[in-house]
Amino acid sequence: MPRLSEVIAALESLWPAERAESWDAVGTVAGDPDQEVTRVLFAVDPVQEIVDEAVKLGAGLLVTHHPLYLRGTTTVAATHFKGRVVHTLIKNDIALHVAHTNADTADPGVSDALAGALDLRVTGPLVPDPTDPEGRRGLGRVCALDHPLTVRELAARAAERLPATAQGIRVAGDPEALVRTVAVSGGSGDSLFDQVRAAGVDAFLTADLRHHPVSEARAHSPLALLDAAHWATEWPWCELAASQLDEISDRHGWDLRVHVSKTVTDPWTAHAASAHPSPATALPTSASRPPSSSDPLGAPN
Repeated sequence: MPRLSEVIAALESLWPAERAESWDAVGTVAGDPDQEVTRVLFAVDPVQEIVDEAVKLGAGLLVTHHPLYLRGTTTVAATHFKGRVVHTLIKNDIALHVAHTNADTADPGVSDALAGALDLRVTGPLVPDPTDPEGRRGLGRVCALDHPLTVRELAARAAERLPATAQGIRVAGDPEALVRTVAVSGGSGDSLFDQVRAAGVDAFLTADLRHHPVSEARAHSPLALLDAAHWATEWPWCELAASQLDEISDRHGWDLRVHVSKTVTDPWTAHAASAHPSPATALPTSASRPPSSSDPLGAPN
C-alpha cells in the first residue's frame, strides 16, 4: 500500500509541474504525504459533486485535470463553494492533485486521448514543445484518418464517440467536404488557428470556439471546424491517465484501485435545436443528444 508521496511522485513523472504554463496552478492542492492510498479517482473538474463521489468511493486521492484554484485566494471558508470542496477533502482524508497544461502537452497527453477516442492516427504535435528533442510533446495533435470522411461523417463520429453533452458537436464549413487530416486540441482551441492553418489539415476539432475567431478563420481558408463541449474533449484523458497509473501500480506491486468518474460535469444541461434547420446542413440528431441519466457517457469509447 503506497503512501501519497509515492503516488504523487509517480504522477509527477508523467506530468512534471515544470512543464505547465506559467499562469497555471498544478500539483498537489491538499493531502498528507504520509497517508496511505488504496483508491484513486480521476475526473475533469474538482467540483463538489466529484468530491462527494470520491467520498462515497472511499478514494484517498482525487486527480483532476482542471485546477481548483487557478488564481490566488485569501480564504477556504466553507461558506464558499471552493472552500466547501477543501473542507470535504480534508475531513475525509482525500488528497487532490491537479495535472492541467502539463497534461495537455504530455506524451501521451490530453489530445492523444481525444484522438484515440475518435480513432485518429496521431502524426505529431500541433504546437511542438521546443524542449522535447524527440518532437513528440506539445499542444494539440495533427492526425490522419484511415480513410476519408465527410465533415458530416466526422461530426457524427465525434458525437458518437465522445461523452454525450447538451451541446453535442457544432460544425462550421461544408458538411460534404472530404476530410483526410485533422488537428485536435482538447479544451479551448481557438487561439491555435494560425498553427492549424500552417499544418495544412482539412479540419480542426476542439472546444469553446467563439463567433469572431471562427468567422475570421473561415474567411482565411476552407478549413472545417468542429466544436465539441470543453468537458467532453478532455474526459478521454481521464481514462488514459487511469491506465497509466494502473501500469505504474502493477509495476510497483501497489495494488491500487483506480477509477474514472462517469459523472457529467459539463455545465451546460440542455439544448434546444433551431425550429427549422436547413436539410442541407442539418447534422444527425445524435450530434445534439443531451446526456442521459441512465447512460451518462453515451456510446462507449
